[in-house]
This record gives sequence, structure tokens and C-alpha cells, in this order.
Amino acid sequence: MSSNYAGGIAVITGAASGFGLQASRLAAQRGMKVVMADVQADALAISVREIEGLGAQVLPFQLDVSRAVEVEALAEATLKRFGTPTFVFNNAGVGAGGLIWETSARDWEWVIGVNLMGVAHGVRVFTPPMLAQARRDPGWRGHIVNTASMAGLLNPPNMGVYNVSKHAVVSLSETLYQDLALVTDNVHAHVLCPFFVPTAIHQSDRNRPPELAAAKPTQSQLIGQAMSEKAVTSGKVTAADVAAKVFEAMDANRFYIYSHPKALATVQMRLEDIMTPRNPSDPFRDRPEVGAELRKQLRAD
Repeated sequence: MSSNYAGGIAVITGAASGFGLQASRLAAQRGMKVVMADVQADALAISVREIEGLGAQVLPFQLDVSRAVEVEALAEATLKRFGTPTFVFNNAGVGAGGLIWETSARDWEWVIGVNLMGVAHGVRVFTPPMLAQARRDPGWRGHIVNTASMAGLLNPPNMGVYNVSKHAVVSLSETLYQDLALVTDNVHAHVLCPFFVPTAIHQSDRNRPPELAAAKPTQSQLIGQAMSEKAVTSGKVTAADVAAKVFEAMDANRFYIYSHPKALATVQMRLEDIMTPRNPSDPFRDRPEVGAELRKQLRAD
């Protein structure tokens, strides 16, 4: 796809921070027009000014990706202003944790709405025009990248709703890859499965809609928040590193994109659990002190 970057069109959700902002920077540097979509109006305005400062034409778009009509409006605005995107990055996401039975109906609706339905809506509205463009121009290439997580390949405890949403994104993306292969050689799917990377995902509640406001957090949710914040903020691989890997994967037409390949050993252990079959392995096998502390905290009166 490298030859398509200059003059190409990137559509990026979650573009005001994290992977989305870094991908916007790389797209601009490669001569692409950039559609920057985010739920945060103030952060989006600041990010748009930066990307325009790199010389890119930018279409800012504030939206909640969980709302179908808003993603449909994003597609309409993109096609009207720039045309068919060559790179769609369904990246917006939120984090949440806690014991799975303590996840409220509102928690489920919010996390599944953003993490899964946001991707589903993006795939639904952008794939058809990309296929149409490929039929018109046999030399055209397009890429759809969906942000999942290593939590989409594993099931770490005390973060169930997040795990469920990200497993669904992996499934959606693998199916998209297979479905596209049935109908075209010119539009490609990819799934991004990052591990702990310093982004603002542990502060997701700041963007939670009022109608889905969280109840008072439970003990497990407070513990989950603290563990997530520590893990995310201590990550050594940066969001810029991950965005670079996204472009490398598009260049190589590589489906799975990992920020921490060494973490795949844990995925292999899970698959061996399934194939053997045996009961799920202890996620704290290599760090028993962490598991012991978590159990102690959750079993305290």
C-alpha cells in the first residue's frame, strides 16, 4: 500500500489521543488526507490543529462511535469531502474492569457499544464504498484496521467486560478478513492487538455518556482501575511505536499486529488449554505474588 499513501485518505476514530493521534501524525507525514474522529471535542480541536500544522488536509468529526447514525454521518462526510478512504482505522475504545458479575447493565452497554459496535459500524459503512472503488480501479488498494487487544486473545481475570468486547473484535476482524478474500484481492483487513501501552485508556470514564453513568465502583472495580493504571502507565512500548507497526503491517499485508510479541507465549498456553483440554491455566503462574495479592484484596471483608 505504500504507493497509495500520498494522496490517500485515512479515517481514524479515537484520533484525539493514543494510537489514533499517532496514526494521524504518520498519515499526515505520508501525504494523506486525514479524517480525525473522536468523542472529545476539545482534545479533537487541539489534535486537528497539530495535524494541519504538518501540512495535511483534515476533516474533524466529533462522534460517539457506539451510535450507528453518527458513524453513518462520518462516512457520508468523508465521501463528500475527500472520497473513498484507503485506510480505515476503527480504533476508538474504552477500558473497564472488575469481577464480571459486578459489571452493570450500563457498563455492558457502554463498553460493548464503543469497543465492539464502534468497530462493527465502521466496517459496515466503509467496506462497501471501498469495494466499489476497487471494482472501478483494479490497481486501487484499501486497508481496514480494527483495534482489539491482547485481551482479545486471552481472558485475564477482573476485566471481563473488556475481554468480551475485544474477543468479539478479533472474531469480527478475522471474519472480515475471510469475507473480503471471497470477494476482492484489493481490500485487506488487519487486527491490532496491543498489550499495555501508555495511552489514556485507563481514564476512559471521562468520556462516558451521562445516560450510562457508572454506579459507585465496587471493590473489584477499584482494584481493576488501579492495576490497569499501573500497567498502562508503566508500559515501555509507546503509542507511536504501535502506530508505526500498523503502517508496517499494511505494507506487508500482515493481518495480526502485536505490540509485544513475547506476550504470545500466554496465548499459546491458552490454546494448549483448549486443545488438551485442561482447565484454564493460572494467569499469575509467572508472577504468583501478584495473584496472591489480588486474591487477598478481593477476599478481604
